[in-house]
Amino acid sequence: MIWTIEYDTLVQKEMRKIHPEVRRRIRSFLHERIAALDDPRQTGTTLQGSELGNFWRYRVGDYRIICDIQDHKLVVLVVEIGHRREIYR
Repeated sequence: MIWTIEYDTLVQKEMRKIHPEVRRRIRSFLHERIAALDDPRQTGTTLQGSELGNFWRYRVGDYRIICDIQDHKLVVLVVEIGHRREIYR
């Protein structure tokens, strides 16, 4: 099953601030490893908390990718990307 990776508009803006090599690794991870899975929840971790229960976290080096997995559209919507020391604030 092929999942589509979509980026929130704020995420696209944040991606421009990330070092090009890290940006390439993040995009490669999402498009080659997550999009090709039958269930993208296999490699992710659910976020804890009542408001965050629907979001999933992926780890790429020191960066974290927060996603909303939309089963009905086969879309993984990236809602936040950031360094691990800043992402959860």
